[in-house]
Amino acid sequence: MRLATWNVNSVRTRVDRVTAFLERSGVDVLAIQETKCRDDQFPHLPFEAIGYEVAHVGHSQWNGVAVVSRVGIDDVQVGFDGMPSWSSKEGVEPAPEARAIGATCGGVRMWSLYVPNGRQLGDPHLAYKLEWLKALRTSAAGWLAEDGDAQIALTGDWNIAPQDDDVWDMAVFSHSTHVSPPERAAFAAVVDAGYADVVRPHTPGEFTYWDYTQLRFPRREGMRIDFQLCSPALAARVTGASIDRQERKGKGASDHAPVLVDLTD
Repeated sequence: MRLATWNVNSVRTRVDRVTAFLERSGVDVLAIQETKCRDDQFPHLPFEAIGYEVAHVGHSQWNGVAVVSRVGIDDVQVGFDGMPSWSSKEGVEPAPEARAIGATCGGVRMWSLYVPNGRQLGDPHLAYKLEWLKALRTSAAGWLAEDGDAQIALTGDWNIAPQDDDVWDMAVFSHSTHVSPPERAAFAAVVDAGYADVVRPHTPGEFTYWDYTQLRFPRREGMRIDFQLCSPALAARVTGASIDRQERKGKGASDHAPVLVDLTD
């Protein structure tokens, strides 16, 4: 079985690339982030035409997450317990954001997560990001407490580079989000709750994201911010992992690359 996660940066713009990737790579379940569309705008038909079911949540042209699977989709859950909401305007009730969706696919509980960006140090959105991650950690720990043998994959764009070698030059990011101690501690808390980064051992020194500006991709100036964190039972099934840099190349590419994990049956 093969799992993948990919921030596609608009599924309607890149639906042909995404479906071609699925056919080429043999991925069974794909978690998608930044679909950037409402539920009624999601391009279901191209996925269904190649044998994939879709579970999606999107409220506007921002955010949006999906799980697409050719091994079934059951028990779809939008958001996790305690997931905070966000409002940029004081006194305005926070509205739910389309940042998390879970589904059981072929016996694996697959979560597609689009962690808030954080924007800048000191920005209220960073506090929201840390609150969001704390709630995720609480829910994720609870799932394992309920069933220690649960096969869970927390996948997606985490907007965190948890180690110094996850960015091309730490000096460039020394006063930025994504690498701040509170963000790294929040990521580590999820790992400490029992979820292993199963991709890093197979992809040393590789990145998953390259900004569109300043020729970052050809200059290999990237970041590792997309992850698959697996529960103990699922991590025990991992036989390999890779980052598909080819999908960052060419016209119309997303600024992220897919992250793949292979499992034994």
